[in-house]
Order: sequence, then C-alpha cells, then structure tokens
Amino acid sequence: MNLINMDSENRVVLNVGGIRHETYKATLKKIPATRLSRLTEALANYDPILNEYFFDRHPGVFAQVLNYYRTGKLHYPTDVCGPLFEEELEFWGLDSNQVEPCCWMTYTQHRDTQETLAVLDRLDLDTEKPSEEELARKFGFEEDYYKGTVSWWQNIKPQIWSLFDEPYSSNSAKIIGVVSVFFICVSILSFCLKTHPDMRVPIIRNITVRTANGSSSWVLDKAQTNAHLAFFYIECVCNAWFTLEILVRFISSPNKCNFIKSSVNIIDYIATLSFYIDLVLQKFASHLENADILEFFSIIRIMRLFKLTRHSSGLKILIQTFRASAKELTLLVFFLVLGIVIFASLVYYAERIQANPHNDFNSIPLGLWWALVTMTTVGYGDMAPKTYVGMFVGALCALAGVLTIALPVPVIVSNFAMYYSHTQARAKLPKKRRRVLPVEQPRPPRLPGQPGASGTPIGNAPSGPGSGGTGPRRMNANKTGAKDLVGPKTGPIGASIVAISPRHVLDLNPALAMSKPLFESKGPPIMAKEPTTNNTTTSEKTFL
Repeated sequence: MNLINMDSENRVVLNVGGIRHETYKATLKKIPATRLSRLTEALANYDPILNEYFFDRHPGVFAQVLNYYRTGKLHYPTDVCGPLFEEELEFWGLDSNQVEPCCWMTYTQHRDTQETLAVLDRLDLDTEKPSEEELARKFGFEEDYYKGTVSWWQNIKPQIWSLFDEPYSSNSAKIIGVVSVFFICVSILSFCLKTHPDMRVPIIRNITVRTANGSSSWVLDKAQTNAHLAFFYIECVCNAWFTLEILVRFISSPNKCNFIKSSVNIIDYIATLSFYIDLVLQKFASHLENADILEFFSIIRIMRLFKLTRHSSGLKILIQTFRASAKELTLLVFFLVLGIVIFASLVYYAERIQANPHNDFNSIPLGLWWALVTMTTVGYGDMAPKTYVGMFVGALCALAGVLTIALPVPVIVSNFAMYYSHTQARAKLPKKRRRVLPVEQPRPPRLPGQPGASGTPIGNAPSGPGSGGTGPRRMNANKTGAKDLVGPKTGPIGASIVAISPRHVLDLNPALAMSKPLFESKGPPIMAKEPTTNNTTTSEKTFL
C-alpha cells in the first residue's frame, strides 16, 4: 500500500491545451534548468482540486517535448510550422539546436522560407496602396504627420514618386509606365536599326585625280556612311524623356542614397550620359582618325532593357534567382574552365600522334575554343578532330560537358520555382489580417478583508505568515527560469502585496472545500522573502 502511495506521489499530471499528460517527477528532472523541472505546488497554474498543472500551450508540440524528457531525443513534428515549434521550445526552456539529425533538414526549411520572404519584401513586389501613415514613415515626415503640419510638398512628393516609380499604383502611373516602356523600346529599336546598311547615308567626297595624259579630273568617292538624321532626332526625344524621368524620380525619391546606389538607376545614368558624351565627341572630336571607336561605348544604351524590371515582377525574380544561385553558377564556371583546359590540351596532343595534314589544332589556345563549344554542346563545326584518338577525346569532352552543366542547373531552376511560387502565394493572400488582441491572465478571486478587495485599502493589508505569504506566486508565462516565481512586491505606498494561496481560499470558503483532496504540508511554512529593489521595476509589480 505504501508503494502505491509513493508511486502516486511521484507522478505529476500536466494539462496542456486541454490534453492531459501524466509522467513521473523524476522524468522531468532529467533536463535541469527548464520550466518543467521546476514545477511546484506554489505555482499559480496548479489546480489543487484536480491535482494538475495547466498550460495554455500547443498540445501537439508538447507531446514531442515530453517525449524528449523521456527518451532524450527531440524530434520535429511534421504537422507544425517551424516558427511555432521554436516558440514552444523557447517557452519550455529547451534548446532548438537539440533536434535530431533525421529531422534537422525538415526543421530548418522554415528558415529558408523566411529568408525568401525577406528577399521578396526587399523586391517590393506588392501592389497594394500604402496608407498615409506608412507613406509618412517611408518619406521621413512621420512627426509632421502626427502633428498635422504636413506641407504641400510633403503631400505631393509621395504622389509624384508613385507615378514614376510604381507603375501599378494608379491608372495615371500605368499610363506613365506605358510611356516609359514605349520610349525604351523605341530607343533600343533605333539603336539597332541605324546600323543596317539600308538605313545609313553615304558620305560622298569629290576627289581630284591626275589622268595619264597629264590632265586633271575629278571622281566621287564614298568615304564612309552615317546613320540617317531621323535616328538622331529620335534619340534626342527619347533621351529627353529619360533625363526628365531621372530628375523627377531623384527629386521625389524617399531616400537619395539608395536611389543613387541602385544598380538599375546606375545603368540609366550611364546610358543617358553616353548620349550627351556622344554629342560632344561628334562636335569636337570628329576629325580624329579613331573617332569611330568611341561609338563602341554607346552600347551601354542597350542595357536600358533592365529598366523593364520595374514593370515586370518576373524579371525581378529572374535577377534575384541568379543572385541566390551565385554559388552554383560559380561552381559551374569553375568546372567548365577546368574541363576546357584539360580537353584542349588532350586534343592538341592527340591530333599530333598520327599523321594529320589537315590538323585544325595548331596550338592549345585554339583548342580552348573547340573545348568550350563542345562542352556547351553548341558544336559550330569550324574545328573538328580528324584522328581516332582525337575523336575519342572529343567524345569524352562532350559527355563531360553534358554532366557538368546538368548537375548545377536543377538548383537554379528550384530557386526560381521557389521565388515564383512564393510571389504567387503573396499575391493571393489577403492584404489585411484580423488583429489578435492580447488577453490578460485571470487573477485569483479577491475575498472580503484581503488586500485589494473592495472597501479594504491596500495600505492596511496585513503582512506576515498569516496573510497568505506562503501561497503561490504569480507566474510570468513569457519568461523561463527563476523569473517564473514572482515574490511579494512592495507597493507604491509601502505595503507588502502578496498572492492568495489556493489553500487559504479553500479554508475561507467551505463550499469549495467539499471536494478538496487531502492537502498536507510537507514541511514548515516558507516565509516570503522581501525582494531586492535592485532588479525590481514598477512595471513588474503585481496588484491583486
């Protein structure tokens, strides 16, 4: 009989989220310095009637937490989100790094998802119109907004920025976005067409020559060709729009430094500036012999195509995919360079073993071009091995190229699919969520004659062993460790405020004592110690 009583005394009942769990106290002592290892009957969440501890936490996660106490192995439940699992482990005072290796990859997937969502937040793919408070915070006049002293420029500056930088914010912004895309396409088309021979005007020179009989004559000579004059006027109109767009966006930008450092904006600066530099060179440096070489730098204008990323979320995702896959791309380039050098050297010496009068591989640098074309499976056919040994090396080069390129590509494709799927999911989610208000923990009932009750001033509250100082102390559900037990606090008027123990409540209420189990004290009453005032702040004081 004594053994049965000892077993029942060593067992503890934990009610987590409405599901009761029963285990031994010795099991909870296996992992010290945790919330469950410090359970005492003085806690506020202990129910002396049901003889159990109640925790309003997730019951599914607690099953794995309790199993960790029993077996020493922490497994991750697949039906729970990662951040929720981390929050529950933090509440119970456990280390999330103790997850078993078999569950570690599944457990850390949410961290990759959070990084992806953070990247999408930086890309600013949302098309929802921000509130006035968010605009004030973004443009740095939040204080003026709360004071009601917003100037006319502060009102119109966000509107101008939305018109020129956020194409989907309004119908007017969509019209300006269409105009901007139109000028970009016209500029690129003009840049390409003016190189066509039928679109160029020849420059005819009249040259005087001396004939064989000693008389002079003149002939017409076509020295060079220039682009038609219409392309110049088209470029002037397009660059006038680009210059206006840059100035307006710079003046109305919320952050000038970020605007200047943006990669797309840098391309826009250089492309627009190259047009004006080209005008200056044509005016003052057209007589130089190598003046045509300077036109090569105008190719930067073709980079204006990257400005379309402001109008297409798909291009933003594609660029971000290459950024996220930088390691895989670097690995791909490294293996390609390694294979190119190896197979170029092999094919050079392989073609020299046998007699080969039509040898295309006169040097290893020429073999580098052949190895690159072969490994990328392009195969122009301008160079080809003629000997059997060279053909064997070419076959190995082609197989190695297929394997080298095929291995990192799925990682890049999966990154693009991940970003694209999250973007589609964000677009379908509701923009406004219902707010969940915080709920205060219920307080013990106040009885007549006790501190804090109606008609009884707090300053006259008795203090000492008979005033409930041995009762349970309030529990802080947001912290772990010794902070869970909050001792008696000294009130603002010098009174000692203490909690009321369930035992004291049952003694004063006979109606509750009818179903009260035997509750025997296992030792002398513990006197409530006066807390130190060094670590106690006014916000931590509890009033009952």
